[in-house]
Amino acid sequence: MQQPSITTVRCDGHRGCVADIAMLAKNIPLFPVDRWCNLTELTQARTASHHRIGWAAIFLKAYGKVVEQTPELRSWFLPGLWPRIATTNQIVATLAINRIENDTEQLCWARLHQPETLPLVDIQRFIDECCSAPSNELFKRQRELEMLPGFLRRAVLRWNLRSASRKRSTRIGTFSLSTLAGYGASNHFHPTLCTTSISYRPVEADGRCLVTMIADHRVIDGAVVARSLATLEKFLQQDLVHELRSQTESQATDATPSNAA
Repeated sequence: MQQPSITTVRCDGHRGCVADIAMLAKNIPLFPVDRWCNLTELTQARTASHHRIGWAAIFLKAYGKVVEQTPELRSWFLPGLWPRIATTNQIVATLAINRIENDTEQLCWARLHQPETLPLVDIQRFIDECCSAPSNELFKRQRELEMLPGFLRRAVLRWNLRSASRKRSTRIGTFSLSTLAGYGASNHFHPTLCTTSISYRPVEADGRCLVTMIADHRVIDGAVVARSLATLEKFLQQDLVHELRSQTESQATDATPSNAA
């Protein structure tokens, strides 16, 4: 009979960094709120588009618009003897990217500035680049963080999390997006250091999609989150549908032969 055996390997800097972020997030009173969104027209417009636009790009832009008009979603908690709430006018999306590096799963965090102002085509191009370009160039700051000793890395993360610096948004993000919909799965409740984070399930056959917003209860309450999800659905059904249809109409116009001499 074969004897049970155990092997151990050293926890590298990348896995240590992921663990540190997860443990810091554990100390934040996060709560999830769900909403079924009707994305039938959006699904049709996306299918008809001549450009390949992923759902992540669509949700990044739509939720960026929600964050732009809702100051609470651009705020974060500053602990201390006299706790404060800080609010920024910067909108930086943190996008979780899964990559394979040296035959190893790697979780990277991309920062996209002002997604609410960018065309969907540019957002999709950014996501594609994050998935394929050399990670040491795209995620230089993360790689530097992973190389630090654990105690120092945790100190840096903790300082960034509690900082009122203008650089806080570029280092942590104003909001985050993490999804496993591309794998046919759902991460309903994931760790985040941002005040809010968005996730979504694969779109159902009837065009419905379950969208989840995770929020920091120290900063916002459930009613704000519920209203924000309703606003997100409105942007998805109106603004994003309009942009995708405009792309299709523009392509059709460009393809029409001109009768001019």
